[in-house]
Amino acid sequence: MAGDVITLTDGNFDNEVLQSSEPVLVDFWAVWCGPCRAIAPAVEEVAKEFKGKARVGKLNVDENQMVAGRYGIRSIPTLLVFKGGQVVDQVIGAVPKSKLVDALNKAV
Repeated sequence: MAGDVITLTDGNFDNEVLQSSEPVLVDFWAVWCGPCRAIAPAVEEVAKEFKGKARVGKLNVDENQMVAGRYGIRSIPTLLVFKGGQVVDQVIGAVPKSKLVDALNKAV
């Protein structure tokens, strides 16, 4: 994973995402998920482009079921934008990078 992308877990999620002063894009994914792998390069590019304005993290839903359950993640990839500890936007599926940029721009 790129250095700009935070690896999120059930243990660090609240601290890294909910208490972040910057908006955070969270990619809910799994190793076996083809569309998740397809969107990963776009997620990493967005992390670089928004460095200093927003944060980007990935949460493996197989390894971190508490957080995935808390947000009702049913299909992956699901990407949620958090601001001030609240979900302000949601993107589902392997979408073009521009969709991720649009979602984050609204929160920045």
